[in-house]
Amino acid sequence: MEDPVGNHPLRDHGDRGQILPFTTLLLVLAAGLAILVVELGQVAVDRAQARTAADAAALAAAASPESARTQAVRLAGANGARVVSFDEQSGEVVVEVRVGRARATARARTIRTWSP
Repeated sequence: MEDPVGNHPLRDHGDRGQILPFTTLLLVLAAGLAILVVELGQVAVDRAQARTAADAAALAAAASPESARTQAVRLAGANGARVVSFDEQSGEVVVEVRVGRARATARARTIRTWSP
């Protein structure tokens, strides 16, 4: 009796082991995609943290005009950021901070209170 599978004219005997390169390629692509997703997530977290730190630093600086820069640096550091630039002119404070590769800028005005 003949082997119905082994002697089939459409069966190609040269395809053995072809799944290994295909599987390797899929694993490399999956690892690359995972790394990309993690990196994009970290960038999003850094951007949010930078915005928070910039806002906090600008508000703290505006609330304490006599020690504005010191307060901005302190609050930025407490939020995991580093102050890149600080400008204070005519009652307005502009603070730029950096977290990782993300930068954020915030502005705040000093509040003038009047007491009789």
